Parts: sequence; C-alpha cells; structure tokens
Amino acid sequence: MSDAMFDLQGKRVFVAGHRGMVGSALVRRLASEGCTLVSAGRAEMDLRRQDQVEAWFAANKPDVVFLAAARVGGIWANSHFPGEFIYENMMIEANVIEAARRNETRKLLFLGSACIYPRDAPQPIPESALLSGPLEPTNEWYAVAKIAGIKLAQGYRAQYGCDFISAQPTNLYGTGDNFDLQQSHVIPALIRKAHTAKLAGDATMPIWGSGRPQREFLHVDDLADALVFLVKHYSDPEIVNVGSGEEVTIRQLAETVNRVVGFDGDLVFDASKPDGVMRKLVDVSKINALGWRHRYGLEEGLAGTYRWFLDHHDDARGLGS
Repeated sequence: MSDAMFDLQGKRVFVAGHRGMVGSALVRRLASEGCTLVSAGRAEMDLRRQDQVEAWFAANKPDVVFLAAARVGGIWANSHFPGEFIYENMMIEANVIEAARRNETRKLLFLGSACIYPRDAPQPIPESALLSGPLEPTNEWYAVAKIAGIKLAQGYRAQYGCDFISAQPTNLYGTGDNFDLQQSHVIPALIRKAHTAKLAGDATMPIWGSGRPQREFLHVDDLADALVFLVKHYSDPEIVNVGSGEEVTIRQLAETVNRVVGFDGDLVFDASKPDGVMRKLVDVSKINALGWRHRYGLEEGLAGTYRWFLDHHDDARGLGS
C-alpha cells in the first residue's frame, strides 16, 4: 500500500451523482479541501449516454472523479426492476471510467457496495472474499453491476496505468436519504414507519422479517470522509472496505429508531417476509490500518437523520404515507 499523498488542493474535482446522498455528502466534505468542484445536471449530461459523458469530460477535464452515481434501492426495488438495475449501473460506470481514461483524469474512485460479496462470505467480510461464492439473490443485479465496475477500474489500472481505486461501503444512512417506503433501505423505512405510527397514535409498528439479522451501518458523512481520505492516501488495485466495524440486530435497530423518533408502541415482525443474509459485517482492518476510523455513533447519527427528515419532507408534519 502506498503512503504517498495525492493533494486535492487546486484540483478540478467531479462528483458523479452529486445530488444523491453520497454525492451530496462528498460535496460537503470537499468544501474544505481547496479544490474546484465541476458539475453537470441531468439535462446537461445523462451518465447513461456515452456521447454526452465523452463530450462533457472533453470540455471540462476533471483531475479527480468520485464515481458515486448509481441506480440504488432495497430488496423490493431490486426484485421488481432487475433489468434497469444492471443496465443503468453498468452504463454509468463504463461511460464515466472510459471518459476519465480518455481525458487523462489523474485519480478516480469507484464507489462499490458491500453487496458485492458472496451470501455466505466469512464474517467479518474481508476484501479477499470477492468472487469466492454465489451472491445474495435479493440484490444480485446491483451486485453484478458493481463487480463489473470494480473490475473495469482494476483493468484500466493494469492496462493503461490509470490511478483508479475502488471502495466498498457497508449499509449507509444519513442526510439526504430516500424515505420512499417502496424503494428505501432499512433505516429510512424504519424512521418513516415509526414517525407515521407515532403521529397516528398506533399501538404497533409492522416490520419485515424476523428481526434477527445483524447489520452494520455507516453514516454517509463518515463515508464521504473515508472516500476523500482514500483518494489522498491510497493507490493500489485491491478494493477497500469502508464501515463502522459495529453491528446490531434489526430488532435492536428498530428499538433505537423508535427511541429517537419517540414512538413507544410494540414492534410486530412479519417472518413471512425475507430477511436476506443473517449477518453482514465488513472487515475494516485495512482502512483502519491506513489511518481512518468512523466518527458517528449509531444513535447520534439516527437522531440527525430524523431531524433532516422532519426538515425536508412536507408530509413529515402530517400522517405521512
């Protein structure tokens, strides 16, 4: 692993997906790095269109790219839109990575996901577990696309000498999350359900699954800090996990959410709904050894996320949906 510093000072930096949860957090984090952010709206550049991406890169010549754009969603979205998930994510990553190579971008970080790892990977999951077994079926479409992006970055490093790296975050939450119950991940879904139940005066709150699976969560601002850290301190082909190294059961998570939201009803678990894998914790020893650790505790991060939800969702003051 390289100890060399890559200085962001004075660089032109493009955050692909700057309006998303991760991209927005990166924009906030990069404000203190002395770099110039270059961006493009959807009307100017559709990342799924190679011609538009090539033209924008040729005109703007970013020195650094954070590739955080992706089609994302939970189990429901993955199962209902498998073609869209694999196609859109593969187009986005292929177009951006190739345009970065053609226009001599000096550094690119591709954002993967912990769902790239096999369903039965050892716990905590080391980076070496990639491609060592079958994927979890409930998100394989997204996972296959992300693995393709990792291999594209590695291939371009091997063939062209591009300084392209890949980071694999665990489950994310925080400012800017998606609270649509049909497409959201577990934390925003639980926050919305608890908030709606509280305002309605409900005695119970339904939750998918048994409540027994264990999950690790990372605040999006911690992820943004880790990604900037890796761009500055890391330059190797091997992927890097980014997580908190801490895990809770879904039941414990729901109880914490209810405490933060102020809902004191009972939890009702629907065991007929899928749990997904029973445990998923990434091994963060590699990034910790490089010198980075997470800052946000789970309850602190959930409280901030709930405040953001109240401030940014009009229906949060009513009964919700």
